Amino acid sequence: MRIGAHLDQSDVIAQAASIGADVAQIFLGDPQSWKGPEFTFPGGAEALKDAAAAAGLELVVHAPYVINVASTNNRIRIPSRKLLQQIVDGAAAVGAVGVVVHGGHVTAKDDPAKGFDNWRKAIDALETDVTVFVENTAGGDFSMARRLDRIEGLWAAIQQSDGAANVGFCLDTCHAWAGGIDLTTAVEQVRAITGRVDLVHLNNSRDAAGSGADRHAGLTSGSIDPDLLLGVVHAAGTSVVCETHADVPADVAWLREQVG
Repeated sequence: MRIGAHLDQSDVIAQAASIGADVAQIFLGDPQSWKGPEFTFPGGAEALKDAAAAAGLELVVHAPYVINVASTNNRIRIPSRKLLQQIVDGAAAVGAVGVVVHGGHVTAKDDPAKGFDNWRKAIDALETDVTVFVENTAGGDFSMARRLDRIEGLWAAIQQSDGAANVGFCLDTCHAWAGGIDLTTAVEQVRAITGRVDLVHLNNSRDAAGSGADRHAGLTSGSIDPDLLLGVVHAAGTSVVCETHADVPADVAWLREQVG
């Protein structure tokens, strides 16, 4: 089991070493921007790939938040598909194992099935050497991956695509808690739908269960019992990334102590 955190691309090797991380998630540029990948690591993509390999550091890329391949709006969906292609290409260039991308959403007037099918089309069109990890989201009545029934519909549509073998799942504990998924059985329930959990975003929450609010907290300082978080880690048995900001050094150390 690899344990790590979301870190700054430009200094990711040193930051990972300083907190004892053996997996690191990075952005390839501004997560709120439609621009393509930017390589801020000294020496660029190839240098980062070589440095991570030398350090034994597994890299994961988080796609920009603006991507919404489920959208029925052409002015959002088409640029989203283009940007996702650019990001998976960039992830391959730095030697990342995969790209995390949010499930996205449709609007109140849309049938969710349209969003599911837009995901199928997006995966059909995607050319990738790395895995795309669909991440569950915290809020939104019209989201594609907030609740288990939507995840089921989304996954069924993706399985109809030619590129289904290149799609995995990222389970975020804060998002699951906020979205109304029971953390005691979350891994089991998601695996029953997808057959896999490839990555865990281990985050506590500042808010109550079912709140729909995406506000992360340190692993031992939020509204989720830390034992519930540890249960997810043990059940998933896969790489764990903490997205707890200033709490990351303490959280990685605490988690490593807990799991042995």
